Amino acid sequence: MMTAARSADSGIAGSGELDRYSYAEAPGTDRPGLTSWEGMEPDMNRMGRRAGGSRGRGLHGQLVQQLGQMIVSGDLGADRPLVPEEIGQRFEVSRTVVRESLRVLEAKGLVSARPNVGTRVRPVSDWNLLDPDIIEWRAFGPQRDDQRRELLELRWTIEPLAARLAAGHGREDVQQRLADMAEIMAHAAAQGDALTFSRADAEFHALLLQVAGNRMLEHLSGIVSSALHVSGGPVTGCDRPGDTSVGLHQRIVEALAESDGGTAEAAMRQLLTVLPEQPDSAPADHVVPGPREQH
Repeated sequence: MMTAARSADSGIAGSGELDRYSYAEAPGTDRPGLTSWEGMEPDMNRMGRRAGGSRGRGLHGQLVQQLGQMIVSGDLGADRPLVPEEIGQRFEVSRTVVRESLRVLEAKGLVSARPNVGTRVRPVSDWNLLDPDIIEWRAFGPQRDDQRRELLELRWTIEPLAARLAAGHGREDVQQRLADMAEIMAHAAAQGDALTFSRADAEFHALLLQVAGNRMLEHLSGIVSSALHVSGGPVTGCDRPGDTSVGLHQRIVEALAESDGGTAEAAMRQLLTVLPEQPDSAPADHVVPGPREQH
């Protein structure tokens, strides 16, 4: 059992903010009993059992992760009431931790808090599906196949364009960095080092979006990084070391150096078409990534 969390006067939320998730039962609210949590996954019963996925962010990060997973997986369905007092008892955390976590989930579009209605789970149509946490949670739940397909379709739309646009930005420092990443990938592929390969690959693609000269594309670099870091199975051939993937990355680097947008775009399309075999499911012992810091 985890230790007690910070007190309510810790300054986490502004004046009046905590009242939006009041413990008091709102008039007319259909208050479910604690038995409404029966049937949930046993490991969700208490905080700390999946601490590895919280990335050291404490009780708040763990609760955001676990509630987020339960919502995204469908264990907590749309319009499901979420009573803070019951969540606190279920996960053995303080009201401050519960309220702060619900605020984060509300910012992601997963829940809504309204007077006289309380806090409820929102339908998928209201979720911020571009949020990196939601991308990763979906990638390890029942929707993982749809999530990987959607990510690939999104990348197919934006990355070839980014490669074409990046060819018009002849910054030597960027060219060198991209070349360095391609070289690291080649060395990692030769050594069978999938982790180093994937990290260099993620930086390569994120950097390409950042130097395309389009701020909206740059904003999507985090989504591409999330796609490449989803480790329940490769999303595209980029994620698996191989001569074909390395060669296409190197071709992109050469095309950018020559300001050849057409070749860069074509190479990126070919790269995103190289698909490895997909596993049937994520590894059973995989720890789902925890939520990122909220600013």
